[in-house]
Amino acid sequence: MKGILGRKVGMTQVFTKDGKLIPVTVVSVEPNIVTQVKTKETDGYDAIQLATVDKKEKRASKASIGHAKKAKTTPKRYLKEIRNFEGTYNLGDTINADIFTAGEYVDVTGTSKGKGTQGVIKRWNQSRGPMTHGSHYHRGPGSMGTMLPMHVLKGKKLPGHMGVETTTIQNLEIIEVNVEDKYILVSGNIPGAKKSLVLIKSAIKKNGDNTPKEILTYEEETEETVVDEVVEEVSESETEVVEENAEEVKEETTEETKEDTKEENQEESK
Repeated sequence: MKGILGRKVGMTQVFTKDGKLIPVTVVSVEPNIVTQVKTKETDGYDAIQLATVDKKEKRASKASIGHAKKAKTTPKRYLKEIRNFEGTYNLGDTINADIFTAGEYVDVTGTSKGKGTQGVIKRWNQSRGPMTHGSHYHRGPGSMGTMLPMHVLKGKKLPGHMGVETTTIQNLEIIEVNVEDKYILVSGNIPGAKKSLVLIKSAIKKNGDNTPKEILTYEEETEETVVDEVVEEVSESETEVVEENAEEVKEETTEETKEDTKEENQEESK
């Protein structure tokens, strides 16, 4: 299994060369440092601990500072352990966005947005009661069940706190990986608010084709413009014709101006 920690930036959209629009989520991926390596001999299972986003030492505990110094790095804000990681890594190694490639399918885990205390209609998608004819029941939670146990049965869907839960969305395709700008484009939406921590891992189900999508890129304009290309295509004969027409127009304009000046002089003499 492969994995990397990142921060959700927001959503945008890209176009393929076939003209298809794909909504994507931008995930900022800073270099992940391996701060701990666990093995079956020492810990009973194989895993590595990833850390990302620097934190000021004055805000870090002595234990976290000492833990980071073992990996020859600074204290980090986010740490996450991933079991059965592909490949062999040593303490202090760096993992970048190029661990994934375009066309791969991944599972993205994050913390969903907090909604606060909500009723059963928003929290559990229940229907409201009739709003007319004096029903007196509009957005209530409904019946509490039978009277025999004399208490509310466990699992009853009632109003309460909504959101701030660890959520995983499976089988999302990676559209683009940019190591220079440190981001990954993932198709569709992922859980969490902006700037929240997300974990990108290899898909467990691995459904779909792994061929990458051909994305349109916006290139800078060259010095040659369309007008320059058209001018180059004009032949010499066409330029000669244009010059002859220009000379004829000049002669006609000069004759007209001479006649106008004569008429003006005659009128002044009168």
